[in-house]
Amino acid sequence: MFQTQLQHSTKKDEMQTTQTLKQMIAGAWITQGIYVVAQLGIADLLKDGSKSYDELATTTGVDARSLYRLLRALASVGIFAEGNSGYFELTPVAESLRSDGCANAKGERTDSLRGYAIKSGQAWEWQPWGHLLESIKTGKPVFKNIFGMERFDYLATDPSASKIYTQAISSISGEQDAAIASGYDFSSIHNLVEVGGGNGTLMASILKANLTMQGILFDLPHVVADAKPVIENLGLQDRCQLVGGNFFESVPTGGDAYLLRYIVHDWDDERAIAILKNCSQAMQPNGRLLLVEMVIPQGNEPFFGKLLDLQMLVNYGGRERTEAEYQVLLETAGFSLTKIYPVAPPISMIEAIRL
Repeated sequence: MFQTQLQHSTKKDEMQTTQTLKQMIAGAWITQGIYVVAQLGIADLLKDGSKSYDELATTTGVDARSLYRLLRALASVGIFAEGNSGYFELTPVAESLRSDGCANAKGERTDSLRGYAIKSGQAWEWQPWGHLLESIKTGKPVFKNIFGMERFDYLATDPSASKIYTQAISSISGEQDAAIASGYDFSSIHNLVEVGGGNGTLMASILKANLTMQGILFDLPHVVADAKPVIENLGLQDRCQLVGGNFFESVPTGGDAYLLRYIVHDWDDERAIAILKNCSQAMQPNGRLLLVEMVIPQGNEPFFGKLLDLQMLVNYGGRERTEAEYQVLLETAGFSLTKIYPVAPPISMIEAIRL
Protein backbone atom coordinates (compact mmCIF):
# COMPACT_ATOMS: atom_id res chain seq x y z
CA MET A 1 0.00 0.00 0.00
CA PHE A 2 2.75 2.45 1.01
CA GLN A 3 4.63 1.74 -2.21
CA THR A 4 1.50 2.43 -4.26
CA GLN A 5 0.92 5.73 -2.44
CA LEU A 6 4.55 6.73 -2.96
CA GLN A 7 4.35 5.99 -6.69
CA HIS A 8 1.11 7.99 -6.95
CA SER A 9 2.69 10.93 -5.09
CA THR A 10 5.78 10.83 -7.29
CA LYS A 11 3.64 10.75 -10.44
CA LYS A 12 1.61 13.73 -9.17
CA ASP A 13 4.77 15.73 -8.45
CA GLU A 14 6.09 14.95 -11.93
CA MET A 15 2.83 16.16 -13.48
CA GLN A 16 2.96 19.38 -11.47
CA THR A 17 6.56 19.95 -12.52
CA THR A 18 5.65 19.39 -16.16
CA GLN A 19 2.69 21.75 -15.86
CA THR A 20 4.95 24.43 -14.37
CA LEU A 21 7.34 24.13 -17.28
CA LYS A 22 4.48 24.28 -19.79
CA GLN A 23 3.28 27.50 -18.17
CA MET A 24 6.77 28.97 -18.47
CA ILE A 25 7.05 27.95 -22.12
CA ALA A 26 3.73 29.67 -22.80
CA GLY A 27 4.93 32.85 -21.12
CA ALA A 28 5.18 34.73 -24.41
CA TRP A 29 1.49 34.02 -25.08
CA ILE A 30 0.56 35.54 -21.73
CA THR A 31 2.72 38.60 -22.46
CA GLN A 32 0.91 39.22 -25.73
CA GLY A 33 -2.47 38.72 -24.06
CA ILE A 34 -1.62 41.27 -21.38
CA TYR A 35 -0.44 43.68 -24.09
CA VAL A 36 -3.77 43.41 -25.92
CA VAL A 37 -5.95 44.08 -22.88
CA ALA A 38 -3.64 46.95 -21.89
CA GLN A 39 -3.90 48.45 -25.37
CA LEU A 40 -7.70 48.10 -25.28
CA GLY A 41 -7.91 49.61 -21.80
CA ILE A 42 -9.96 46.74 -20.41
CA ALA A 43 -8.87 47.34 -16.80
CA ASP A 44 -10.09 50.94 -16.97
CA LEU A 45 -13.47 49.75 -18.26
CA LEU A 46 -13.80 47.40 -15.27
CA LYS A 47 -12.72 49.81 -12.53
CA ASP A 48 -16.32 50.52 -11.47
CA GLY A 49 -17.40 46.88 -11.45
CA SER A 50 -17.87 43.80 -13.59
CA LYS A 51 -19.04 43.94 -17.20
CA SER A 52 -19.99 41.32 -19.76
CA TYR A 53 -17.57 40.49 -22.51
CA ASP A 54 -20.21 41.61 -25.04
CA GLU A 55 -20.31 45.09 -23.51
CA LEU A 56 -16.51 45.26 -23.36
CA ALA A 57 -16.25 44.17 -27.00
CA THR A 58 -18.78 46.78 -28.14
CA THR A 59 -16.95 49.54 -26.27
CA THR A 60 -13.54 48.58 -27.64
CA GLY A 61 -14.70 47.67 -31.15
CA VAL A 62 -13.40 44.09 -31.22
CA ASP A 63 -14.88 40.66 -31.91
CA ALA A 64 -16.88 39.63 -28.84
CA ARG A 65 -16.19 35.90 -28.88
CA SER A 66 -12.46 36.42 -29.41
CA LEU A 67 -12.32 38.89 -26.55
CA TYR A 68 -14.08 36.38 -24.33
CA ARG A 69 -11.49 33.73 -25.18
CA LEU A 70 -8.69 36.16 -24.34
CA LEU A 71 -10.21 37.22 -21.02
CA ARG A 72 -10.92 33.59 -20.10
CA ALA A 73 -7.30 32.68 -20.77
CA LEU A 74 -5.97 35.57 -18.71
CA ALA A 75 -8.41 34.79 -15.90
CA SER A 76 -6.87 31.33 -15.72
CA VAL A 77 -3.56 32.91 -14.65
CA GLY A 78 -5.07 35.40 -12.22
CA ILE A 79 -5.55 38.41 -14.50
CA PHE A 80 -9.31 39.23 -14.31
CA ALA A 81 -11.91 36.82 -12.94
CA GLU A 82 -14.93 35.43 -14.74
CA GLY A 83 -18.26 35.40 -12.94
CA ASN A 84 -21.66 34.28 -14.15
CA SER A 85 -22.83 34.62 -17.74
CA GLY A 86 -19.54 35.87 -19.16
CA TYR A 87 -19.08 38.81 -16.80
CA PHE A 88 -15.50 39.75 -15.90
CA GLU A 89 -14.08 41.76 -13.03
CA LEU A 90 -10.70 43.03 -11.90
CA THR A 91 -8.40 40.99 -9.68
CA PRO A 92 -5.61 42.55 -7.57
CA VAL A 93 -3.17 41.71 -10.36
CA ALA A 94 -5.36 43.25 -13.05
CA GLU A 95 -5.72 46.44 -10.97
CA SER A 96 -2.15 47.32 -11.94
CA LEU A 97 -3.24 47.55 -15.59
CA ARG A 98 -5.51 50.49 -14.79
CA SER A 99 -4.21 53.80 -16.14
CA ASP A 100 -4.23 55.18 -12.62
CA GLY A 101 -2.48 52.16 -11.12
CA CYS A 102 -3.56 50.02 -8.20
CA ALA A 103 -4.36 50.79 -4.57
CA ASN A 104 -1.71 50.20 -1.92
CA ALA A 105 -2.32 49.24 1.71
CA LYS A 106 -3.22 52.88 2.51
CA GLY A 107 -5.73 53.05 -0.33
CA GLU A 108 -3.47 55.34 -2.37
CA ARG A 109 -3.06 54.85 -6.13
CA THR A 110 0.39 53.55 -7.05
CA ASP A 111 2.23 53.04 -10.32
CA SER A 112 0.36 51.68 -13.32
CA LEU A 113 1.96 48.94 -15.39
CA ARG A 114 -0.24 49.61 -18.41
CA GLY A 115 2.46 51.51 -20.31
CA TYR A 116 5.00 48.81 -19.49
CA ALA A 117 2.63 46.14 -20.80
CA ILE A 118 2.03 48.09 -24.02
CA LYS A 119 5.78 48.40 -24.56
CA SER A 120 6.16 44.64 -24.13
CA GLY A 121 3.82 44.05 -27.08
CA GLN A 122 5.77 46.16 -29.57
CA ALA A 123 7.66 44.40 -32.36
CA TRP A 124 10.84 46.31 -31.51
CA GLU A 125 10.56 44.93 -27.98
CA TRP A 126 9.84 41.25 -28.59
CA GLN A 127 11.46 40.48 -31.95
CA PRO A 128 15.04 40.56 -30.62
CA TRP A 129 14.08 37.89 -28.09
CA GLY A 130 13.39 35.56 -31.00
CA HIS A 131 17.12 35.78 -31.72
CA LEU A 132 18.32 35.11 -28.17
CA LEU A 133 20.28 32.07 -29.32
CA GLU A 134 22.30 34.28 -31.67
CA SER A 135 23.13 36.64 -28.82
CA ILE A 136 24.14 33.72 -26.63
CA LYS A 137 26.45 32.44 -29.36
CA THR A 138 28.05 35.80 -30.15
CA GLY A 139 27.72 37.71 -26.87
CA LYS A 140 26.35 40.67 -28.84
CA PRO A 141 22.95 42.35 -29.18
CA VAL A 142 20.81 41.49 -32.20
CA PHE A 143 18.65 44.63 -32.30
CA LYS A 144 20.80 46.33 -34.95
CA ASN A 145 20.75 43.21 -37.13
CA ILE A 146 16.94 43.31 -37.18
CA PHE A 147 16.20 47.04 -37.34
CA GLY A 148 19.34 48.40 -39.00
CA MET A 149 20.42 50.60 -36.09
CA GLU A 150 21.02 50.43 -32.37
CA ARG A 151 18.00 50.56 -30.07
CA PHE A 152 18.37 54.14 -28.82
CA ASP A 153 18.99 55.39 -32.35
CA TYR A 154 15.82 53.59 -33.45
CA LEU A 155 13.78 55.20 -30.68
CA ALA A 156 15.19 58.62 -31.59
CA THR A 157 14.00 58.25 -35.19
CA ASP A 158 10.54 56.82 -34.43
CA PRO A 159 8.40 59.30 -32.44
CA SER A 160 5.65 56.74 -31.81
CA ALA A 161 8.08 54.14 -30.45
CA SER A 162 9.86 56.79 -28.39
CA LYS A 163 6.58 57.88 -26.82
CA ILE A 164 5.62 54.32 -25.91
CA TYR A 165 9.08 53.68 -24.47
CA THR A 166 9.06 56.89 -22.42
CA GLN A 167 5.56 56.26 -21.08
CA ALA A 168 6.55 52.71 -20.11
CA ILE A 169 9.60 53.84 -18.17
CA SER A 170 7.68 56.70 -16.58
CA SER A 171 4.86 54.37 -15.55
CA ILE A 172 7.12 52.46 -13.18
CA SER A 173 9.17 55.36 -11.85
CA GLY A 174 6.78 57.36 -9.66
CA GLU A 175 6.76 55.21 -6.54
CA GLN A 176 10.43 54.40 -7.09
CA ASP A 177 11.31 58.11 -7.25
CA ALA A 178 9.93 58.70 -3.77
CA ALA A 179 11.67 55.61 -2.39
CA ILE A 180 15.04 56.71 -3.77
CA ALA A 181 14.60 60.29 -2.53
CA SER A 182 13.82 59.07 1.00
CA GLY A 183 16.02 55.96 1.02
CA TYR A 184 19.35 57.74 0.60
CA ASP A 185 20.73 60.71 2.54
CA PHE A 186 21.14 63.51 0.00
CA SER A 187 21.35 66.25 2.65
CA SER A 188 25.09 66.90 2.28
CA ILE A 189 24.83 67.37 -1.52
CA HIS A 190 24.59 71.00 -2.65
CA ASN A 191 24.84 70.58 -6.42
CA LEU A 192 23.43 67.38 -7.90
CA VAL A 193 23.85 66.50 -11.57
CA GLU A 194 21.56 63.77 -12.89
CA VAL A 195 23.08 62.26 -16.01
CA GLY A 196 20.51 60.75 -18.37
CA GLY A 197 17.74 62.15 -16.19
CA GLY A 198 14.89 61.53 -18.62
CA ASN A 199 11.68 63.38 -17.85
CA GLY A 200 13.01 64.73 -14.56
CA THR A 201 10.69 63.02 -12.08
CA LEU A 202 13.53 61.60 -9.95
CA MET A 203 15.37 64.93 -9.83
CA ALA A 204 12.12 66.64 -8.89
CA SER A 205 11.50 64.18 -6.03
CA ILE A 206 15.02 64.70 -4.67
CA LEU A 207 14.83 68.50 -4.92
CA LYS A 208 11.46 68.56 -3.15
CA ALA A 209 12.94 66.51 -0.30
CA ASN A 210 16.11 68.63 -0.08
CA LEU A 211 15.13 72.28 -0.14
CA THR A 212 18.65 73.78 -0.26
CA MET A 213 19.87 71.63 -3.12
CA GLN A 214 20.47 72.85 -6.68
CA GLY A 215 20.15 70.44 -9.58
CA ILE A 216 21.21 70.01 -13.18
CA LEU A 217 19.16 67.64 -15.34
CA PHE A 218 21.27 66.40 -18.25
CA ASP A 219 20.09 64.31 -21.19
CA LEU A 220 19.76 64.43 -24.96
CA PRO A 221 18.29 67.77 -26.13
CA HIS A 222 14.91 66.36 -27.20
CA VAL A 223 14.58 64.47 -23.89
CA VAL A 224 15.39 67.57 -21.84
CA ALA A 225 12.73 69.47 -23.79
CA ASP A 226 10.14 66.94 -22.59
CA ALA A 227 11.33 67.37 -18.99
CA LYS A 228 10.86 71.15 -18.99
CA PRO A 229 7.10 71.13 -18.26
CA VAL A 230 7.59 68.57 -15.46
CA ILE A 231 10.10 70.82 -13.70
CA GLU A 232 8.09 73.99 -14.32
CA ASN A 233 4.78 72.50 -13.17
CA LEU A 234 6.42 71.66 -9.84
CA GLY A 235 7.86 75.16 -9.51
CA LEU A 236 11.45 73.93 -9.55
CA GLN A 237 12.74 75.89 -12.56
CA ASP A 238 14.79 78.22 -10.30
CA ARG A 239 16.57 75.26 -8.68
CA CYS A 240 16.95 72.92 -11.63
CA GLN A 241 18.93 73.76 -14.76
CA LEU A 242 18.15 71.77 -17.91
CA VAL A 243 21.14 70.94 -20.10
CA GLY A 244 21.13 69.00 -23.37
CA GLY A 245 24.08 66.98 -24.60
CA ASN A 246 25.66 63.56 -25.09
CA PHE A 247 27.17 61.81 -22.08
CA PHE A 248 29.68 60.01 -24.29
CA GLU A 249 31.18 63.39 -25.12
CA SER A 250 30.92 65.27 -21.82
CA VAL A 251 28.66 66.01 -18.85
CA PRO A 252 28.03 69.31 -17.00
CA THR A 253 30.90 70.33 -14.72
CA GLY A 254 30.99 71.42 -11.09
CA GLY A 255 28.61 69.02 -9.40
CA ASP A 256 29.58 67.58 -6.05
CA ALA A 257 27.47 64.48 -6.83
CA TYR A 258 26.52 62.79 -10.09
CA LEU A 259 23.46 60.54 -10.22
CA LEU A 260 22.83 57.99 -12.97
CA ARG A 261 19.67 55.86 -12.90
CA TYR A 262 19.58 52.84 -15.23
CA ILE A 263 22.32 54.28 -17.39
CA VAL A 264 25.33 52.08 -16.75
CA HIS A 265 23.40 48.83 -17.29
CA ASP A 266 22.53 49.90 -20.85
CA TRP A 267 26.13 49.66 -22.00
CA ASP A 268 29.02 47.25 -22.27
CA ASP A 269 32.03 47.79 -20.00
CA GLU A 270 33.94 49.94 -22.49
CA ARG A 271 31.13 52.44 -23.05
CA ALA A 272 30.02 52.39 -19.40
CA ILE A 273 33.56 53.27 -18.35
CA ALA A 274 33.62 56.12 -20.88
CA ILE A 275 30.47 57.62 -19.32
CA LEU A 276 31.82 57.22 -15.79
CA LYS A 277 35.18 58.78 -16.71
CA ASN A 278 33.35 61.81 -18.07
CA CYS A 279 31.59 62.12 -14.71
CA SER A 280 34.90 61.79 -12.87
CA GLN A 281 36.48 64.54 -14.95
CA ALA A 282 33.51 66.88 -14.48
CA MET A 283 32.93 66.56 -10.73
CA GLN A 284 34.50 68.31 -7.77
CA PRO A 285 37.73 66.71 -6.38
CA ASN A 286 35.82 65.07 -3.52
CA GLY A 287 32.85 64.28 -5.74
CA ARG A 288 30.42 61.46 -5.20
CA LEU A 289 28.96 59.07 -7.79
CA LEU A 290 25.52 57.55 -7.27
CA LEU A 291 24.28 54.72 -9.49
CA VAL A 292 20.71 53.44 -9.27
CA GLU A 293 20.83 49.88 -10.57
CA MET A 294 19.88 46.28 -9.82
CA VAL A 295 22.85 44.52 -8.24
CA ILE A 296 22.76 40.80 -9.05
CA PRO A 297 22.91 38.67 -5.88
CA GLN A 298 24.56 35.30 -5.52
CA GLY A 299 22.53 32.08 -5.43
CA ASN A 300 19.44 30.77 -7.20
CA GLU A 301 16.74 32.92 -5.62
CA PRO A 302 14.38 34.72 -8.02
CA PHE A 303 15.60 38.22 -8.87
CA PHE A 304 14.16 40.33 -11.67
CA GLY A 305 17.60 41.65 -12.60
CA LYS A 306 18.69 38.19 -13.72
CA LEU A 307 16.00 38.21 -16.41
CA LEU A 308 16.50 41.89 -17.20
CA ASP A 309 20.14 41.00 -17.86
CA LEU A 310 19.02 39.01 -20.92
CA GLN A 311 16.96 41.99 -22.12
CA MET A 312 20.14 44.06 -21.98
CA LEU A 313 22.00 41.36 -23.91
CA VAL A 314 19.66 41.05 -26.89
CA ASN A 315 18.57 44.68 -27.14
CA TYR A 316 21.35 46.92 -25.91
CA GLY A 317 24.63 45.12 -25.43
CA GLY A 318 24.64 46.15 -21.78
CA ARG A 319 24.36 44.00 -18.69
CA GLU A 320 23.26 43.79 -15.08
CA ARG A 321 26.25 43.37 -12.77
CA THR A 322 27.19 41.87 -9.41
CA GLU A 323 28.77 43.90 -6.63
CA ALA A 324 32.20 42.55 -7.57
CA GLU A 325 31.68 43.51 -11.21
CA TYR A 326 30.62 47.04 -10.24
CA GLN A 327 33.68 47.35 -8.05
CA VAL A 328 36.00 46.52 -10.95
CA LEU A 329 34.07 48.78 -13.34
CA LEU A 330 34.20 51.72 -10.95
CA GLU A 331 37.87 51.33 -10.14
CA THR A 332 38.71 51.25 -13.84
CA ALA A 333 36.80 54.53 -14.27
CA GLY A 334 38.56 56.21 -11.34
CA PHE A 335 36.15 55.57 -8.47
CA SER A 336 36.10 53.56 -5.26
CA LEU A 337 32.88 51.79 -4.30
CA THR A 338 31.96 52.79 -0.74
CA LYS A 339 28.54 51.27 -0.06
CA ILE A 340 25.44 49.77 -1.65
CA TYR A 341 22.07 50.84 -0.25
CA PRO A 342 18.93 48.76 -1.00
CA VAL A 343 16.73 51.84 -1.44
CA ALA A 344 13.80 50.24 -3.27
CA PRO A 345 14.40 46.48 -3.67
CA PRO A 346 15.27 45.13 -6.15
CA ILE A 347 16.78 48.58 -6.81
CA SER A 348 19.95 49.68 -5.04
CA MET A 349 21.91 52.89 -4.74
CA ILE A 350 25.58 52.25 -5.45
CA GLU A 351 27.72 54.93 -3.84
CA ALA A 352 31.30 55.62 -4.97
CA ILE A 353 33.83 58.39 -4.45
CA ARG A 354 36.34 59.81 -6.90
CA LEU A 355 39.86 58.45 -6.41
